[in-house]
Amino acid sequence: MSETSQEPKNLDLIWDMNVSVTVQLGSCEIPMREIVALEPGAVVQLEQHAKDPVRLYVNKKLAAFGEVVVVEDNFGIKITELVGAQEAPVQAKEAVEAKTES
Repeated sequence: MSETSQEPKNLDLIWDMNVSVTVQLGSCEIPMREIVALEPGAVVQLEQHAKDPVRLYVNKKLAAFGEVVVVEDNFGIKITELVGAQEAPVQAKEAVEAKTES
């Protein structure tokens, strides 16, 4: 069977496949002595400014930038910029192929 005839079937698998989505609020570097001294109520200041966009990762790959929003009582992210949108179909196909090979 040719790869072309398998492509629609493989792409159908993507739509129901769960992926890990992570939003990175910011980061910082602090000495280990401060880490071990952390206790409830301590505040760790991040290097990112409050108005800077946050990063959204899909399966540990940077996919978008956005703004933190509140949806009902939960945090959310409003997408402001997509990263590598042209590469997304190729990455999706690779994910399906890896999943079907395992």
